[in-house]
Amino acid sequence: MGNGLVRNGEVISGAVLAALGVYIFLQSRAWDYYTADGPGPGFFPTWYGVAMVALSLALIVNNVMRPKPVGAVDWQAAGRALGTWATFAVAVALMWPLGFVISFALFTFVIVAVVFRRPLRTAAVTAIVAALAFYLIFPVILDVQLPTGVLGF
Repeated sequence: MGNGLVRNGEVISGAVLAALGVYIFLQSRAWDYYTADGPGPGFFPTWYGVAMVALSLALIVNNVMRPKPVGAVDWQAAGRALGTWATFAVAVALMWPLGFVISFALFTFVIVAVVFRRPLRTAAVTAIVAALAFYLIFPVILDVQLPTGVLGF
């Protein structure tokens, strides 16, 4: 059993993500958790690190309790996961020339259309609604500026 766990990609990735979560949590301790104005710069990374550790440990425990046969890889799911990461990387790269709203809309469109295999119309509506929601919440309601591109939004 022990040797099988070392070869299990989900257990390995869970351990690496748990270590990253611990690192984020420890680094967040250098910032103020709470200030007179409310949550400080250490608030979000503290809870992000805690959530990463908890979810990573849940992934490990789930795989230890219900191990899959070694070598059983769902290549279709792995491809969708890698595609999601690639799409995210492209969206981040496009954020500065196109702005957050457009790059997020494109990211959402590709995820819904390709990863979730929904019709293009559904993907377009989802992308537009999600991008507008982000725009209304952050720049309009909260007055927090999102990165803008050459088109001004």
